[in-house]
Amino acid sequence: MAVIQTSRMANGLTIASVAMPASHSVSLGVWVKAGARDERGDEIGIAHFLEHMAFKGTKSRTALSIAKDVEDVGGFINAHTAREETAYYIHLLPEYLEMGFDILSDILLHSTLPAEEIERERGVIIQEIGQSIDAPDDYVFECFSRSCYGQHTLGNSILGTNESVSSFTAPALAGFMQRHYGADQMVICAAGPIDHARISALASCYFDGLQQATSPIRTAPQFLSTRHIASRDLEQCHTVFGFEAPDAGSEWRYPLMVLSNLYGGGMSSRLFQQVREERGLCYSIFSFAQMFTDTGMFGVYAGTSDKTIDEMLEVSLAAFKACQRDLAQEEIDRAKQQLRAGLLMRRDSVSSMMDMTARHLALFGRVFDAKEMLAAIDKVSRDDVAELAQMIASGPAPSLSIVGSADSRISIDDMQKMVA
Repeated sequence: MAVIQTSRMANGLTIASVAMPASHSVSLGVWVKAGARDERGDEIGIAHFLEHMAFKGTKSRTALSIAKDVEDVGGFINAHTAREETAYYIHLLPEYLEMGFDILSDILLHSTLPAEEIERERGVIIQEIGQSIDAPDDYVFECFSRSCYGQHTLGNSILGTNESVSSFTAPALAGFMQRHYGADQMVICAAGPIDHARISALASCYFDGLQQATSPIRTAPQFLSTRHIASRDLEQCHTVFGFEAPDAGSEWRYPLMVLSNLYGGGMSSRLFQQVREERGLCYSIFSFAQMFTDTGMFGVYAGTSDKTIDEMLEVSLAAFKACQRDLAQEEIDRAKQQLRAGLLMRRDSVSSMMDMTARHLALFGRVFDAKEMLAAIDKVSRDDVAELAQMIASGPAPSLSIVGSADSRISIDDMQKMVA
């Protein structure tokens, strides 16, 4: 059974360990509570650019030596940028744990941001942006974020634009890091056959010089109800629609997970059965819940044809309206069991446990243990899920984004009436 311990260094850095004695590897990560939503007007994509640059050279390592140091011992290093976080992580055999601390601290505290690497990576990211735009099932989610949040930073592309990425300089990257990459904004977490005392000692050794963040300030967004169509000559219309939902700290967090699961979370869900199996309107359809610190969204993705898009929307919205009043205890129980199983299965992986623990600390300031989460799932009732569906339907009208050659005649007002 995993044992989680946390502590805090004098400089404000949070340290967490997940002791998993039977594991044969260690996962170590540094979570920064800064992502795409923390960018200023001229910085769209800079958090992601900075994540790339962390691996491009330090005072003591070149980009190649960073990769070779990790891969010479059979390890794996990577990072990701999200809307509210940037994470750097390394997976190693336990005997190389200190090397993991050395490398992660080096790339986060001593990156040199060399000019030639900035130019090279600028081209790489512009290619990444092009690849994303060329993938309509990815691009529609970017369009949907803009539909929901407009000019707020939550509506921006995580990758940035060709124009913004072309403008970034070493001082701009260093400035973003200074504002957000501070000890009070970061979490170090390790999972595997480890003990907290050693993790704390290594963190103190390698991250003691970390300074405070200077201006980690966020503004709350307003959910917008807009309709956006990116017209393209495609075989399918890639569609996302959705509503404002509770934020991550809300008491409705677990009922939202249950609602999303039974509505569109698997092959037995209402969306899959009614839209795909009974009517054959699409190949892929699912619902999702995304919760941020101060807002959330609950939505549906589907790929369908231009001739059936309105029927797909009508059936999907009718299925959501039915969730407000017509829920069988059997499907509530099935959705809860799927959540329980997913939670327990993830606990077998050191990477998943490191990720979950760091994410909880970054988002909530504490870790929810398995018993607490299982109890919260068990507590969700049929009335809770129905009430939440009613709350979502009575909130702001939905947003809708389509990428394809859609000829949809359904308006936002029509959609709102369908779920009211």
